[in-house]
Amino acid sequence: MNRILAVTIIGFISGMVGTGIGGAIVFFLKNPGKKFMGILLGFTGGIMLAVVCFDLMPHAFEIGGMLIGFAGILFGVAAVFLADIIMPEVPEIRSVSAGLDSTLIKSGILLGIGIALHNFPEGLAIGSGFAAGNSMGLSIAIVMGLHDMPEGIAMAVPLRIGGYTRLKIVFYTIVAGIPTGIGALIGALLGDISPIFVSLCLGFAGGAMLYITCGELIPKTQTLYRGRIPTIGMLVGILVGLYVTMIL
Repeated sequence: MNRILAVTIIGFISGMVGTGIGGAIVFFLKNPGKKFMGILLGFTGGIMLAVVCFDLMPHAFEIGGMLIGFAGILFGVAAVFLADIIMPEVPEIRSVSAGLDSTLIKSGILLGIGIALHNFPEGLAIGSGFAAGNSMGLSIAIVMGLHDMPEGIAMAVPLRIGGYTRLKIVFYTIVAGIPTGIGALIGALLGDISPIFVSLCLGFAGGAMLYITCGELIPKTQTLYRGRIPTIGMLVGILVGLYVTMIL
């Protein structure tokens, strides 16, 4: 098999299977009460805060420097801020039935966009790793796939609580992993990728997910269940996210 094609397929598998497995958590959510939903959404927000603050942003600063990393973050925040304004005009959001929570659905979709943006530089890393050697590329692909699982969970939870069907959610989480394969193809073709470009991509994805988490997910926990329980869920999510980013 052509080497470039093989690397691309591995990239697609790494991203799509990783987020897809994370999204499959929805099959275990039957009819959760508001208290449990508040805890789960807080836990999800905590995981995303940890991934952004302890993984994406530090990598962006390390690869391209503080200035480039901050520029990417600001662009990411600005882009999602504009998308947040435009999103209610999207037909699928505008036509949400009374049985679905449109704010949570919007949060899940925006988070999915942020995760997809984050998966692209992950794919670049996989492709560049294979350019340096098969063992390195395969190791990076496995790590990235495991790393994508909590992100799939973070995307799936608000969509499920918002009322989306399980199969639809799993489909969307798998789609969010597609940019990993595209990035792997480009990384394999080009070999060494500009650190500035990678830093901007990571910063952009980090800024996008930070806005969604702080502006959408965390505030929603208190509307679902007012009290300390969602906050405890968020703190547990931060600790779990920190642990995952450290071991991977």
